[in-house]
Amino acid sequence: MSKLLDLLPLLATMLVAATSIGLLISRDWRWHISLLGIQFAGIAALTSLSWPLEMAITKMVAGWMSGAVLGMAMASVSSNWGREERFWPSGRIFRILAALMVAITVFSAIPEISKILPQVSELIMVGGIILIGMGLLHLGLTAQPLRISIGLLTMLSGFEVIYASVETSILVAGLLAGVNIGLGLIGAYMITVSEMEQEYE
Repeated sequence: MSKLLDLLPLLATMLVAATSIGLLISRDWRWHISLLGIQFAGIAALTSLSWPLEMAITKMVAGWMSGAVLGMAMASVSSNWGREERFWPSGRIFRILAALMVAITVFSAIPEISKILPQVSELIMVGGIILIGMGLLHLGLTAQPLRISIGLLTMLSGFEVIYASVETSILVAGLLAGVNIGLGLIGAYMITVSEMEQEYE
């Protein structure tokens, strides 16, 4: 059991990295929602290294609620999900190479960032910055409301993972959970509005 607990930071970091790449290359919105839920489980595991387990679980629950709201919105407009944006790179190889560039940037920046935040463990730092980088990559490659929402949630989660090592306030945990749910609601609204605009074109 103690060995498993020792491996928890590494496993959680690998999980959030794998799910963030999966979110980048997947084209099925159902996979997006599923991977987002798994990603928030990994984020909660990373956060539990700094916060009490009860506070870390609120992060996972808030993420699942956001995913559920986005999933319900997509279920009502899924007929048009397959349409690609005009200028969005469609090749999965391109997105994998872009993710690889983000990973290389993260690992090259970790030593310098660790000097600025020495109280944050290296694996937590890697997991958080990978999430921030992949979230920014999502935002830079797409104009689809679902992908933008996922990019914002991913980027914010990376910040929260790192910030959890610095601040352990219950009020902050509740505020960040509220922001996650708010992003899910705004994303669902944008998905619905975008669909209505396309119907009237």
